[in-house]
This record gives sequence, structure tokens and C-alpha cells, in this order.
Amino acid sequence: MINLALTAFVLAFFVAGFSRPFLLVLAYAYIDIVSPQKIGWGPLGSLSISLVAFVLCVMSWVMREDKAGIRVSSRQLLMVILLVYCGLTTLTADFPVEAAAKWDWVWKALVFAIFLPLTLRTRLRIEALVLIMVLGVAVITIDGGIKTLAGGGGYGELKLLVNDNTGLYEGSIISTVATCIIPLAFWLAQHGTVFRPGWLVWLFAIGVSFSAILMPVGTQARTGLICVAVLGLLKLRSTQRRFLYISLIAIGTAIAQPLLPASFTERMGTIQNHEADQSASTRVAVWAWTIDFAQTHPFGGGFDAFRQDVVSYDKVITQKRGNNTAVTTEHVLERGRAYHSSYFEMLGEQGYPGLALWLLLHILGVLQMERIRRRYRTDPPAGMAWISPLADALQQAQIVYLVGGSFVGIAFQPFCYMLVGLQCGLAAYVGRLDQAAADALRLAQFARRPETQGPLSALRHPATAGPLLADRSRP
Repeated sequence: MINLALTAFVLAFFVAGFSRPFLLVLAYAYIDIVSPQKIGWGPLGSLSISLVAFVLCVMSWVMREDKAGIRVSSRQLLMVILLVYCGLTTLTADFPVEAAAKWDWVWKALVFAIFLPLTLRTRLRIEALVLIMVLGVAVITIDGGIKTLAGGGGYGELKLLVNDNTGLYEGSIISTVATCIIPLAFWLAQHGTVFRPGWLVWLFAIGVSFSAILMPVGTQARTGLICVAVLGLLKLRSTQRRFLYISLIAIGTAIAQPLLPASFTERMGTIQNHEADQSASTRVAVWAWTIDFAQTHPFGGGFDAFRQDVVSYDKVITQKRGNNTAVTTEHVLERGRAYHSSYFEMLGEQGYPGLALWLLLHILGVLQMERIRRRYRTDPPAGMAWISPLADALQQAQIVYLVGGSFVGIAFQPFCYMLVGLQCGLAAYVGRLDQAAADALRLAQFARRPETQGPLSALRHPATAGPLLADRSRP
């Protein structure tokens, strides 16, 4: 039944897309996040529905969408440069077969992020994409949250929708991404128009956020706990009742701590002492190896270059025997261990140029969202009160991603590039509003000239630019 329902849902998405082309963009986003082809079997599992959705949404945009007023941002150009650079490093990769396999999905993530802002021409489209991203991740987190509450969690043991430890179904990755959607879920509850704000919408947003917070508990991923803590600090800036906010967090933490499983508490305790944990010790050793590797390979070794690493370290073992504590060390030698960090992933695979492009792409995003947030924060034009909170939510999600990316290799995670595309789309939307306001101002000035001759209808406001705004400020 699950397979039939998923197949029918995906087909309905595709069929609806032929009358409303933008729905094909949403279909691709849904497929890339949830991966229904992994859950179902038959046609879903045998066909590359992700590639089909990608081709259909691009073709429908080329043939049927209005291209007037298109704005290509500097961040889109940065992604184009990064795409070309990654393609070149793939051709010269140290592991050609493995690099080609990763390139097969990386290029789609980058191209879709470059293409996405071109389709986000209205508020409804921006909101629809946010909704699909939140609901797509919620499908995974709600399932995982229920299993966690039922006692099915554990490091490497929590089984989500599928028994697959890749992509969003990997513990540290889903813990990071789940935390990213929390501010977006609350933005939808407050400013959504597809589902109007109400107690049911707020209840669902709280439920989705609770399931997201349960992901670090269920997966016992230390990265997720750090991400939740970072988001809690970021929320201090945007909340108005800070004392109440801090009090609720303190009360919630006090109530939750005794209920947490002992295995979770013990694993979180290794954050302060990485030498006592083999996984954390491996990460530090691999990072040191990557720095040395970049000295001799400044342009990186291509995708999956970590396969050639050889790391060794001393693991500290503490054993309690009655009132005595015995401390011993064990020398560990490992080969081909993954980077466990987006920053070192970029450095090892794409070298210093790739790391610089990646950092510039995300730093510009944080700054861009900050400009938009501040500009529309106080006294926004009529109907534009939703822009500043969305920019704030997107900025928080990106900062959480950058922090979480310090401990898990998600430099090319498709969901995170959707966030980048969404940011570029919002910035382009604001740019079109500015252009419309500037055109309206010029029209008014032209009309006041005594020497004006000819009909004013010769100066037309482009319909694609958005509503006219009496806003003289600059972005």
C-alpha cells in the first residue's frame, strides 16, 4: 500500500505540473529530500525519477515560463564557477570511478540551486518551496521522533523511513537539517498563506519542531545537539520576550534531562573529551591528514580523495574498578576514513580554490539575509511584513548548517543548496520590488514635468516586477 500511495502521489505531482509548471520544481525538491524511490519499489525504485523531475521542470520553464525581469545574482555566478571547478577536479580525481559517482548527484544539486531563483517570481512560489522543504524533512523527522519516543533510538541504530545510512537518512545529517527547518516551520505558522495561521497550524509547527529536536536524541548525534544549542542562541535576537524564552528553555531542559536515555548522556559527554571516543579521535586525525594533504595538493584530490588517508592516534580508555580508576591508551590505525567536516571535505576534495568559493558563497548569504532582515524589520511597506522574518529564518538555517557542517561532510548536500537557491530567490524578489518602486518614482517625476508631451501610457510598469511600492530606500 505504501508503494502504491507513493507512486500515485509522485504521478499526481507530475500530472499537475503539466498545467502548472512550477509544481514540477516542487516535485523535484520533494523527491530530492524524501527520496521516495528508496522507500517504494517497482517503478519508483527502477526509474531515476529525480532526473526525470529535473529535466521536466527545466524544460517546462524554458518553454512556458515568463523570462521578463530575470535577475542573475553574484551568488548564482559563484555556483556556476564552483560547478565548473568541481567538474575539472573530477576529470583529474585520484579516484576516478568514485569521483564520477559523487559528481553524478553533485552537479544536479548545483544546477538546481542555480536554476531555482529564476522560478521564484512571487511570494506564493517562495512560500510553496519553503512549505515543501519543511514538510519533506518533517516526513523523516516525525517517523524518527515516534520511534525515538518508543525507545527505538541509539547511535547508528535508529531506522528512519528506510534502512539507509546515506543522504538525509544518516544520523548526523538529518539532525543538522532537521534543526535548520525549525525557524522555517515557525515562519510558515506566522506568515503562511497556503495554510493560514491558526491554532492547528501552530500546533503542527510545534510538533514538527519537537520531532526535529528529537533527532539528536534518537540518533545520538553530537552534531545535532550542538546545532540545537546554536539555534537557541540565534533565536534570542529575534524573540521579543527574551526572559520568558530563556525561562522556558531552562524549564524544558530540566524536565527533559532525567528522561534522556543514559546512552545519550554518556555519548554527549564525549564532546568535551574527544580522546575518549574513537569516532571523535578519528575526525581530529583525518582533519590533520587533510591539512597535510592540501600542502602537496593545493587544488585537491577530487571527490572521495579521503580514500587514500592513513591516520593513527592514541585512544584514552578509562575503566573504573571499585574506588580506583585505571587510565590506559590504545594506539589505533585506520585507513580511508571520511572527512566528517564540510570544511575539510572541500579542502581535501577541491583544494584551497574550492574551499574559498564555498566559504564566499555562504558568507555572502549570511550578509545578504542580514541586509534584507534589517531593511524590512521596522515599518515595512504594506504586505511586506513577511520578508524580514523569512530572511531571519533563512539566515538562522544557514548558520546552523555552517556550524553543523563543521562535524559532518555535507558540503554538497542538496537540501542545503536549496536553502541557497531560496535565499537568492528572495533577494531577487526584493530586487524586483526595488526596480518597480524606482520605475514608479521616475513615472511620477516625468508626469510632473511641464514639458511632458505624449501619453503617459508609453511608460509601463512591468507586470513581472511585483507590486508598486512607495519605498525610496536602497537595499
